[in-house]
Amino acid sequence: MITIAKLKTLKDRTCVRKCALLFHQMAQQAMRNQEDHLYLLALTGLFGSEQFTAVLNESELARLGLLSAALENEKGKQKAVVCEDIHYLLLQALGSDPSDWDFLDEEGNLDSSQRTIVEHILILDRIRSPYNVGSIFRSADSFGIQKIYLIEGCAAVDHSRTYKTSRGCTKTVEYEILSEEAMLTRLETIQLPLFALETGGTELDLFSFPPKGIAVIGSEELGVSPALLGACEASMGRLTIAQAGTKGSLNVAVAAGIMMHGWFSA
Repeated sequence: MITIAKLKTLKDRTCVRKCALLFHQMAQQAMRNQEDHLYLLALTGLFGSEQFTAVLNESELARLGLLSAALENEKGKQKAVVCEDIHYLLLQALGSDPSDWDFLDEEGNLDSSQRTIVEHILILDRIRSPYNVGSIFRSADSFGIQKIYLIEGCAAVDHSRTYKTSRGCTKTVEYEILSEEAMLTRLETIQLPLFALETGGTELDLFSFPPKGIAVIGSEELGVSPALLGACEASMGRLTIAQAGTKGSLNVAVAAGIMMHGWFSA
């Protein structure tokens, strides 16, 4: 494990992030009754350092103090629970609170090497909501999407709401932002089967997904633009998700997720 002396030389956020990972490791060791008590004690000694006070607010520091005190009297699984409480408190303070099933690298970021990637590409055609763009990135990470093209006019990938909703997946899925004209030119070069997620097409369970291809997902209000829809009609046409409710359409991110799962499973 990294030495305490080395931790003290790291930048503020890097130090806190590394400590979060170390407490996660300590939780796993505590479950096996193999934790290094002296190392754990030295780690908690960092809580009053300038590195921690620069990152955590007063209430977070107070909570950290209580958890640190609790560690002294716990053993086994209960000690693991407290270590995990510290782990997640530090991640929350950093604004990077992954689910416990996320694959992380040594720096605490999502590990892109864990992804299964297939030759499936998305074009997001002027999707305006950062929440929808972020949600699509998160589904794309899960369902093997190789790359996402965003037509100019989409919500910004680096918008805080996009990143938060993506749960970090804007960092794991390759993307590029293009004008519609540049995208149409690129499609001539790529020469892959092309289809639109739109109403009035072949229902998902009857659609013949291409092993390699591109799906176009249109904006919340207007759907796929005429130019891109025309390119799809000249290729594989439209894919439609059957519905049985009162709404005329699904949320675009929900529909995209259903489509991506169907394509990945096919």
